[in-house]
Amino acid sequence: MTTTFDPVQLAVLSNRLDSIVREMENTLLRSGRSAVLNMARDFSCSIITGDNRLLSTAEGLPVHVIGTERLGVAMTDLHDDIADGDAYLHNDPYLGNTHAADHTILVPVFVDGRHMFTTAAKAHQADIGNSSPTTYTPYARDVYEEGALIFPAVRIQRDREDVGDIIRMCRRRIRVPDQWYGDYLAMVGAARIGEMRLKELCDRYGVDTVAAFIEEWFDYSERKMCAAIGELAEGTATGTGCHDPLDPVLPDGIPVRVTISVKPAEQRIELDLRDNVDCVDAGLNESETCSVNNVMTGILNGLDPDVPRNAGSFRRITVHLRDGSVVGVPRFPHSTSVATTNVGERLVMTTQKTFADHWEGVGYAEGSCSIGPGFAVVSGTDTRGATPTPFINQVFIGSQGGPANTEFDGWLTYGNSVTNGLMFRDSVEVDEQKYPMRIEELRVRTDSEGAGRRRGAPGTICTYGTKEERMTAFYAVDGMVNPPRGARGGGSAAPSIPFVLEADGTERPAPPIGSVELGAGQLLGHRLSGGGGYGNPFEREPELVREDVLARFVSIERARDVYGVVFANAELTDALTVDHAATVALRNSVIA
Repeated sequence: MTTTFDPVQLAVLSNRLDSIVREMENTLLRSGRSAVLNMARDFSCSIITGDNRLLSTAEGLPVHVIGTERLGVAMTDLHDDIADGDAYLHNDPYLGNTHAADHTILVPVFVDGRHMFTTAAKAHQADIGNSSPTTYTPYARDVYEEGALIFPAVRIQRDREDVGDIIRMCRRRIRVPDQWYGDYLAMVGAARIGEMRLKELCDRYGVDTVAAFIEEWFDYSERKMCAAIGELAEGTATGTGCHDPLDPVLPDGIPVRVTISVKPAEQRIELDLRDNVDCVDAGLNESETCSVNNVMTGILNGLDPDVPRNAGSFRRITVHLRDGSVVGVPRFPHSTSVATTNVGERLVMTTQKTFADHWEGVGYAEGSCSIGPGFAVVSGTDTRGATPTPFINQVFIGSQGGPANTEFDGWLTYGNSVTNGLMFRDSVEVDEQKYPMRIEELRVRTDSEGAGRRRGAPGTICTYGTKEERMTAFYAVDGMVNPPRGARGGGSAAPSIPFVLEADGTERPAPPIGSVELGAGQLLGHRLSGGGGYGNPFEREPELVREDVLARFVSIERARDVYGVVFANAELTDALTVDHAATVALRNSVIA
């Protein structure tokens, strides 16, 4: 492939597109009403071409933006009268969306009568009309029991004015209608900002130049991906993982199987998910888009980060799926309520660990695997104002530790594998202002990291409760039975543990999946897992272990027993000193 397009202009236009997406994201962050948006940043914006190819994603969450083109396909397939000024609401997981909780606003962008682009603003909602006050229903046997309002690329604006019928449907069914409508306006505003900026871009450079740039940008991205794949060794490897049991429905859990084939001569990677179990009668099935984007995320994590993530580079990655599989193409009416996390996290984790174990210098260990109490959807009635009002929101209080790779330790505030650490953690103060809850504790969980030459990050411990008489929390823990594993000799992280603290301080186990109703004085707690380690822990530099001990990431006892590092004293101050001779002797004695 050759090019005659000016490389300087290629760089300018590609960065201009990213800046447009970032402006869309800032619009959504600043104007979203729910804490899910304006604190946690559980949203993404992107641009696809008029013929439905992913063009620009900036800092979009991988689980949101990879596969956006499928949303555009639904819009163009279902409507033969798409016009300037339209906007479409789409959340149908059987027509390209991730799961029902991710509402997406699609705005077709017309330039000189030509459908050049579609802007997309996707945002997780605080409530979507589910049968229970949560956006995650792991026990839902089908979409009917799940109960979400579904909008298959429904026109929600014409001539830039709301279609009142659709708005009324949402306001009638969603538990927090004003909050939802505020978030809806934020999404529309973000998509319209993108529309305006893209039209300005075409006015400045000309439609023909922009159209030529798009094709060259895809070709350039493909060349970059070809080069990255060409540096890998040829081979095929299969990795397995397993989601924890879902009693009594799935007592053995949900196994996940990924086969990776790297073909440097063909400059192609193939990912095969066809050898997986059938859809399950629960809300843990992957949607087709989540099956693709989560397994691709596991591979992209290990490739050159300078390769643009768009339709051009993705030409070199093939994902094989099977109809009716839990990590494939779901068979209606199986529920995909929890598709963006849990089994999706397992898919990312299993892929990146398999990549790391079988290809030197790439991939990651496992890290983060669910939405436990630290990420629960909480609801109740707020009586702090003149009129009692219902509230519902997903909190992002805790953080699961990130996985290590060959060069770097895990990221402390990683959060979720499917989002790659791009989401934010809630502000304790703002959560307590917006909702009638109190956050009692949030701190690092010592000795929860997966040990290794490069260690995983530790998890956190969080506890919180209600300022009212009652508050309900819905969540779905994974990693209690199968915590995140290490790669290439690295250790596993500590398991995830949910619990309840009674008013008298007594601790009791909380159910791993389901809901907990908290009364006054009770606290819901979560000891979150860390990330898996990479490589032999005895190869970790002793001074780095010392820093981990001083940071309270690792205890002195674990430093000795797991990392083989001995200290000359036990002072948790700058005076802490490594006994190098004793460390060498201990490590040699264990190896021998």
